[in-house]
Amino acid sequence: MSLPTRQTLETRLNDFDETTRRDALAALELLAPPPTASVTQNVNMHCHSFFSYNAHNWSPSRIAWEAKKIKLYAMALCDFDLLDGLEEFLAAGRLLALRTACHLETRAFLPPFARQEINSPGEPGVTYIMASGFPALPDPGTPPHTFLKQLRQSATDRNAERIQRINAAFPVIAIDIQRDLLPLSPSRLPTERHIVQAYITAAQNAFPDPAARATFWADITRRTAAQIATLEKNSPPDFDELIRAALLKRGAPGYTPPTAETFPDAADFCRFAIASNAIPTVTWLDGTSPGEALPSLLLDKLIALGCAAVNIIPERNWNIKDPAEKSIKTQNLALFVREASRRHLPINIGTELNKTTNPFADQLLKEELYQFAPLFIAGAQVMVGHTLLARYANAPLLGDRAKAEFKTPADRNTFYAKVGALPPLDQPLAEYLCELGPDKAFALLVDEARKSS
Repeated sequence: MSLPTRQTLETRLNDFDETTRRDALAALELLAPPPTASVTQNVNMHCHSFFSYNAHNWSPSRIAWEAKKIKLYAMALCDFDLLDGLEEFLAAGRLLALRTACHLETRAFLPPFARQEINSPGEPGVTYIMASGFPALPDPGTPPHTFLKQLRQSATDRNAERIQRINAAFPVIAIDIQRDLLPLSPSRLPTERHIVQAYITAAQNAFPDPAARATFWADITRRTAAQIATLEKNSPPDFDELIRAALLKRGAPGYTPPTAETFPDAADFCRFAIASNAIPTVTWLDGTSPGEALPSLLLDKLIALGCAAVNIIPERNWNIKDPAEKSIKTQNLALFVREASRRHLPINIGTELNKTTNPFADQLLKEELYQFAPLFIAGAQVMVGHTLLARYANAPLLGDRAKAEFKTPADRNTFYAKVGALPPLDQPLAEYLCELGPDKAFALLVDEARKSS
């Protein structure tokens, strides 16, 4: 009986069965351990897994494995409305000795900007927002656990309403949630991009002939059949975005203008994050919307609610063909980084991997990012250090112990970054920290951080 190949094991990392994924990762680590020398200074601290939507259908284990293969400095999971991949991802990090953190992303309503678009296009008052560095899942029965269940239910209800409207508008490609949509997500909590994929598949079944299918989509998207055929064949990511806009964005049958009741209040979300020992985190798009035009105002409003970090997807601001647009957005990026740094907010960056065109990680030596590289690396270190201190020493970045030990946010960030810069946690050290207990684990990590200075 032959042993499974590396390629076979990597494919198994994407299996919806968690045991299959865990066994495959253990076998890969034993049979083909990835190199550990010459770790790069590149990071991806905002990567979606197949629990919400990953363009390659990668699991948390596969993401960790790919990060280790290319010697990333650090990697963070960031899924929508759920934490289903948290323990798997942190365990994979320990097995592979990879610096890791786990975040959650959602949309929330920000009342002071009720009439302004912020960073959710076409949705005034709605902001993408994150909770970064969850050390563990909230305990059942606690307020954070209840809030997490409410996020899940709200997303489920929104999906059902949107699908009902799209099915009514286009019955020929109507989908069944149980049959066509839920199986696309191992968590059975599909996202907007899963919905798009389900309708694309339904159209392929309803119109097997590519020409007939192109005619159908042309009527909906206001493109010619020839344009649709070319996009579907040669540029699937652009085709997906076109269908997404036609079915789900403003003016489409699956779109309903948001209200204060559509999404959780931003203040409630920040309270949930802090109660979960995570870090409420501002997200930023590109600075071109009315709500982001004055980053100082947006930051100060969200800091007042408890936000203590920011998230950026840098590629949106420099990987742009049009020189004029690129110039504007790179200037906006520099302004936002400056305003965040002035407020001592760690900066979390990543590439999402929700499109096949996304690079796996930001290359911090690139000309457009080089000037920000030290801040981006420090931000990753803070997230990793916070995760370690919160999980093993009961000392989250915004917790009582941190506030007692460090007088200013700058001092606190510096220390947490030093902990995050320590050699990556492995399973034996994790077990040792658990044996020590929170107080001794904190003392050990403090000592090691000081030695590294």
